Amino acid sequence: MDEDLTQLLERVSAGDRQARDALVESVYDRLRAMAGRQLRGSSAHSLNATALVHDAYDKLFGSDDPRFEGRHHFFGAAASAMRQAAVEHARHRLAQKRGGDWQRVTLTGLDLPGAADRVDTLELDTALTELASLHQRQAQVVEMRFFAGLTVEEVAVVLGVSPRTIELDWRTARAWLRDRLLGDGDKP
Repeated sequence: MDEDLTQLLERVSAGDRQARDALVESVYDRLRAMAGRQLRGSSAHSLNATALVHDAYDKLFGSDDPRFEGRHHFFGAAASAMRQAAVEHARHRLAQKRGGDWQRVTLTGLDLPGAADRVDTLELDTALTELASLHQRQAQVVEMRFFAGLTVEEVAVVLGVSPRTIELDWRTARAWLRDRLLGDGDKP
């Protein structure tokens, strides 16, 4: 499958529109699993995994010639597109309800106390954007680990650094996010 996926990504990058559909069909189950991970614990009932995959598809292939440098890069880009789509959806709902029905997602691995592992989608987006301004790679690591479910080794391939560097970034970013989401974050 990896070889087929690599060939499809090369065809997509060369502008083959039929390859886009074949690509999505071949990875649809994984994209739905990623979307499910993003929506885990969400209180928004109007956005489901299927809708999030479709919104991400529009974002991934909205430009004329999307370029993907391998399968890990593609799944990282898909995770980012899903995050953007979920945030846009949360902002839209917030604008409609003015705070009456916001989205929360569950984050495991941050070691937040009690029910604090459920964080507001917009608050998480703000924290990740702030982390990206301080340390871009750490924010990318979080996005790929949390939302795409990539392994440390896969993230290392995408970002072109060692797995040990990714483990350090992952550990540092989680600690910063935990402090930030609990109100104590200053630096990554």
